[in-house]
Amino acid sequence: MNEQEKSTGHIAKSEHQIHFSQLAAYGAGGIIPIALFNIAGILVGLMGNISLGLSAFWLGAILIVPRLWDALSDPFIGHLSDNTRTRWGRRRPYLLIGGILVAVFFVVMWWIPKGDMVRTWFPSESGFQWFQLAYILFSLLLFFTACNIFEIPHGALGMEMTTDYHERTRLFSAKSFVGNLFAMSTPWLFALASMEIFKGTGGNEADGMRYVSLMIAAILIPLSFWWFFKLREPGFVKAAKHEKTPFWHDMKHTATNKNFIMLTLTIFTLAMGFNFVQLLGSYIPIFYVFGGDKVQGATLLGINGTVWAITGLLAVFPLNWISPKMGKRNTLAIAILLMCLAQLSKIVCYNPSYPYLIIIPTVLLSAGMLFFFTLGASMVGDICDEDELKTGYRSEGSYYSVFWWFIKMGSALASFVAGALIVFTMFDETQVTKVDRIQGNIREIRSKVQYWKDYHGLPNVNKEWLENTKIQSAEALTESKEYLIYLEKESHKKQDETNLNLPEYQSMKRNALLNAISSTKSTVVELEKLQLSLKKSGPQTEASRIKTMIEQAIPLTIQTKLEKARMNSFELLSHLEAKSLKNKNSKEHYKHLNQDIRGVNDLLANMDPSLSLDLLDKELSDIENNIVPLTQQTPYTLLMMRVVEIGLPLLLSIFSIFFVLRYSLTEKRSHEIKDLLRQRNSERSREEV
Repeated sequence: MNEQEKSTGHIAKSEHQIHFSQLAAYGAGGIIPIALFNIAGILVGLMGNISLGLSAFWLGAILIVPRLWDALSDPFIGHLSDNTRTRWGRRRPYLLIGGILVAVFFVVMWWIPKGDMVRTWFPSESGFQWFQLAYILFSLLLFFTACNIFEIPHGALGMEMTTDYHERTRLFSAKSFVGNLFAMSTPWLFALASMEIFKGTGGNEADGMRYVSLMIAAILIPLSFWWFFKLREPGFVKAAKHEKTPFWHDMKHTATNKNFIMLTLTIFTLAMGFNFVQLLGSYIPIFYVFGGDKVQGATLLGINGTVWAITGLLAVFPLNWISPKMGKRNTLAIAILLMCLAQLSKIVCYNPSYPYLIIIPTVLLSAGMLFFFTLGASMVGDICDEDELKTGYRSEGSYYSVFWWFIKMGSALASFVAGALIVFTMFDETQVTKVDRIQGNIREIRSKVQYWKDYHGLPNVNKEWLENTKIQSAEALTESKEYLIYLEKESHKKQDETNLNLPEYQSMKRNALLNAISSTKSTVVELEKLQLSLKKSGPQTEASRIKTMIEQAIPLTIQTKLEKARMNSFELLSHLEAKSLKNKNSKEHYKHLNQDIRGVNDLLANMDPSLSLDLLDKELSDIENNIVPLTQQTPYTLLMMRVVEIGLPLLLSIFSIFFVLRYSLTEKRSHEIKDLLRQRNSERSREEV
């Protein structure tokens, strides 16, 4: 006997051990509940707020609906899975169907309609935002339903693949291991979505996630077939002989198990505390540690997420060593203490001067979370053994679904609370998205300037550049016409209720719109004239004439993009001036921001697209450098973010410790149950013979 067997007095029977191929296939299923499920909760809220400018409160309010539906549908899917009888078993068909649906709806979720032309469909900006919120709600309902169809049967399958006490922990550790291995890449999704190759020159992270999601789907669909064909259901032979049971009978029976209630409340209270502030944990690196720089913040989030995933991978090994020695309940208490220590360390480790200190609480929190949730799922399997001894039936699907029902009800509440907490901190998402728009405009102009600088580097004008100019001027004409339609519709819309603290806003906006309309009309006329001249030109056209037309085209292809930047700069200036009047306690903060945006506004107003390209590029570079600080939030917001994000999980951890101490299914009793079940099954086998 080895040390583990001596400490427990238990020998793992070879027939109950999981082969590596089954362990790997089952573990890979952790990709959906551990990685993708959390992405939907974090990135949709984060990008909806800071990339689309949607209200954090209403995002939280609509995120509660799919999570409530998610929680309510769990017991039905668990019951359905327990009572399914097919030639492929009662769990595996759901793995195939659920996996494919998760892949499809993960893509659908990110194709949120956006852009100026979509805005013109609606009479006001608020109407457009409500449309986006409705799309997010509907797509999340589909996505979470698909996750449930996969995860509940998958979790139940893990409980019946082995009856060995520690093999079950090993199996769920494999699920955590592979799930965290995939999670190593998921924190980088935000960083990937921020890359120009995915988001485009003038886009933002929400644009980039559209194409990143296609990569994820391409991985998930083949995996779904692997799970279906590879995994086996050893418990199906016994389950197939059981009579089907009514839904409410199963639910009532599950809810009266005392140990199950104590375990579920332990997981529920702690998970709820961390879910409340999970979204805030993404804001702090961006807006506190890096002062609103989303690129640096996204990189830190990516590195931090990778450290989280690596820690989760490595923590599997001490978990499988500590749990047999100390017992599952004591190891669960250690996990809670680790997470409390992680929260306390954030007081020091959230430090703009030393941003990578954030890795310390991440390591502690990741190890604690891995211990906590892996043991929680494994202990539900032990409770199912206890229940089988009493009733003769195994209802893993019902127990697992009710277990996750509580967790997801907490997540549903957390979705709403998270949005409310962000509003409570007075985070200004409108400020961030308006800065994003200006940044996008500047990047588009610089991209165009760089394009034309390549032409200036050529010694002679050639046929290729004539064709390029035709293409560029045609694209600019289309863009100008579309922007003109947008401006004219904006000028006829009813007055919006924004910036009510700035009495002159509406008249200023109208003047800005009229100036932009006049300038864009002029640009359209000039581009149409240029188009006619370009159409008449050909291979025989003199080089000097071609050169003249190209020189005419350069400022015209930039002008409309410049008008967009000026209009967006005006909107940001108005917004910040209105906020400065409303927030009397942050006068100094808004004073600096207003000085910065006025400087940007003046640079844009005086910018002449007919200047030399080198000078134009330098001016644009100066503007770009001055834009990032404009996303800085107020000192009050940054303080409250940290207070809430650190303190709330600590408070709820106290309740979690209380519940875990009342859990009475000890390791000794679990082994006794295993032996009694083994003895009873042997007697039944002899009777059947």
